[in-house]
Amino acid sequence: MKKKYDTLLFDVDDTLLDFGAAETQALGKLFSDLGIELDAEVEASYKSYNQSLWKKLEVGSITRKQLLATRFPTFFKKYFSLDVDADVLTPKYMNYLSMGHEEVCGARQLLTSLKNSEHKLYVVSNGNLDVQNRRLRDSGFGDYFEQIFISDKMGVKKPDKEFFDVVERSIEGFVPERAVVIGDSLTSDIKGANNAGLDSVWFNPNGSRNETENKPTYEVKNLTEINKLV
Repeated sequence: MKKKYDTLLFDVDDTLLDFGAAETQALGKLFSDLGIELDAEVEASYKSYNQSLWKKLEVGSITRKQLLATRFPTFFKKYFSLDVDADVLTPKYMNYLSMGHEEVCGARQLLTSLKNSEHKLYVVSNGNLDVQNRRLRDSGFGDYFEQIFISDKMGVKKPDKEFFDVVERSIEGFVPERAVVIGDSLTSDIKGANNAGLDSVWFNPNGSRNETENKPTYEVKNLTEINKLV
């Protein structure tokens, strides 16, 4: 059967690798270094706060530099009345985060199947360059991809059209009608695909309602369903 898409553009966090698990273990190590107990309530508060910062980054209301400079000082001051140095904590946290490469269920099976069917696979991520490279390397997922595009290195981010413009120019023989973006984020992956005029697959394992204006071409609950779409 003729492939519908040749070029598959994959998000990483919570699409292929479990970011929540990596974040939990990284926070545990960081809090331990500070001599603070990380309980479930504090962990949930941090994750919610961190996610709100990344949403601000997506819409351009803060920069990555501002996010990294204020994230830990603001959080630890609010919850523990503790003054911390972002220049000290951030590299530690990033190192711990890079150690987490737990796979999302079905990810390896999907990548293997797609590679065997001669699809061209690419990473499109808003993550940190060193963190994502290490996680992809240690998981063995890096070997599946032709190229890896990470916003930290590119200077542009999803969902901006400019991010995908760089991707398109960098892939030899790129045909927009033969490419599809695959990811879990409506505001980053799906909106980015729409901005770039590309088809998309929304990976929605929890069956969440789409209450945004960002409409995917397809929606799947399990990664292995993607085989039938491409």
